Amino acid sequence: MKDYIEATKNITAGMKELSKDIPEVLQGFGAMSKAAKADNALDMKTKELIALALGVAARCDGCIGFHMEEVVNLGATKAEICETLGVAIFMGGGPTLMYAAEAMEAYEQLVNKT
Repeated sequence: MKDYIEATKNITAGMKELSKDIPEVLQGFGAMSKAAKADNALDMKTKELIALALGVAARCDGCIGFHMEEVVNLGATKAEICETLGVAIFMGGGPTLMYAAEAMEAYEQLVNKT
């Protein structure tokens, strides 16, 4: 079982180190992230659910951890998360099903953290 809380902490530390070596790239990525998540036609929770689905389909552990944390913090219900994962499975097939199960493990860890 993966520890998504610990994984995101480790990735965050790695990104801080990268920002020292390639600050322009990380600043550009941060600006793109901010622009993509801005409330416009879609609210931030909807956009984060989309990002979660894409992270699952891409089989990206870090993406699952970060975007699951965001959707939990934004108040997404388990039903909303499960429907999002259902769309990811539909679009990504069998390998995505395996990562949807991983995403639910991340959900459980985040909801039950002490």
